[in-house]
Amino acid sequence: MKDLWGVLARQRDYRLMLSAGLISLIGDWLLRTGLAFQVYVLTGSTLASGGLLLASFLPAVVLGSLAGVFVDRWNRRTTMIVTNVLNAAVLLPLIAVHDKSTIWIVYGVVLAQSCLQQFFQPAEQSLVPVLVHEEQLVTANALNSQIRDLARLIGAALGGVLAAAGGLTLLAIGDAATFLIAVVLIARMRHRQVRPAVEQTAGGAIRRLKEEWTEGLRLCVAGPAIRLFFIFCMVTGVGEGIMSTLFAPFVSAEIGGDGQVYGLIVSSQAIGGIVGGLVAAAIGSRWPAARLWGIGALAFGLIDCTLFLYPLASNSVIPAFVCMIVVGLPGALTVAGMMTVFQNLTVDGTRGRIYGAVGAAESVAVLIGITAAGFLGDAVGIIPVLVFQGLGYVVGGLVVLSRQRVLASRPEVARPLPA
Repeated sequence: MKDLWGVLARQRDYRLMLSAGLISLIGDWLLRTGLAFQVYVLTGSTLASGGLLLASFLPAVVLGSLAGVFVDRWNRRTTMIVTNVLNAAVLLPLIAVHDKSTIWIVYGVVLAQSCLQQFFQPAEQSLVPVLVHEEQLVTANALNSQIRDLARLIGAALGGVLAAAGGLTLLAIGDAATFLIAVVLIARMRHRQVRPAVEQTAGGAIRRLKEEWTEGLRLCVAGPAIRLFFIFCMVTGVGEGIMSTLFAPFVSAEIGGDGQVYGLIVSSQAIGGIVGGLVAAAIGSRWPAARLWGIGALAFGLIDCTLFLYPLASNSVIPAFVCMIVVGLPGALTVAGMMTVFQNLTVDGTRGRIYGAVGAAESVAVLIGITAAGFLGDAVGIIPVLVFQGLGYVVGGLVVLSRQRVLASRPEVARPLPA
């Protein structure tokens, strides 16, 4: 707990950023849960509900890598403040949604927020290594992972309550309030970023933007360590797409659970994630980040395989709850370890564009996983495809453990382009 206390008690700016992140993430889950409920109530269409997923995913594929270029140019603290203010503002049109004839407004809001998120996330991840000491990075990244699980538990519960009590109007007001509170907390940060001025010559702005964008794509595979990080994200992105498509059919067809059981099983992973975040934060400075990443991914994959194979011997839902709670622990270790490796491999000034490019590629991988699972689930079977997803983590974890020395090299990518 000494590492945890050292980060939270002594790093004021990081503590403010973490608190702002928790509050705004609660708002995200509040809106996400409530919107899914309200859209189905207003339209009675599962296709309309599926449109929400498309509206939230599309900007990550189209805008993600380009947004990272601007994040490297801009002041990160200011970027986070502005995106939070804009997030609060774009929620206001939801007040005008009362029936299915105005449901297009919901898609517009979700699309706009997802676009803003492409700027916020790289700025946040790029700022973490600046706010904490190098030896505190694993602990800081573990806490970032933990607040996501905590926000999921709180926000999802509140979203259902507010949706039932006040519909979209109350959801919009509640989510907007969380963004404005986050703005106040981030504005109190003392960190000030000094960026060299970018020389703008006639006809050179677009050329320079293209150079920085392609540089971000190139840096994703510039060396063996960052290339391994990129491939791991792609493989697990396909797995995430498979999970999002087939887990509900798995619960229904393989273990006989209903909608309530499915919701409880999904939310139970957050419990393990919260505990896992505390464990990772406590041992963060004692374990190399690459080892934390490798062991976490290996354990995550083995537990996943156990979860998907146990219905061959039992039709009880209890093992599913146990596995989903337990898998949260290695999941938190994996995220903390791999994000620390990424931050150590990159340098300030290029981190945003690389993070954005990796995120865009990962979103494409998720879509590939969703498409493949839709076809293979019927052709091969639900369990074999889900086990394949788990084996991806197992193989990835073993590769990471075998390449720890390479992953410990830093920084591996080039310096930012000269201004």
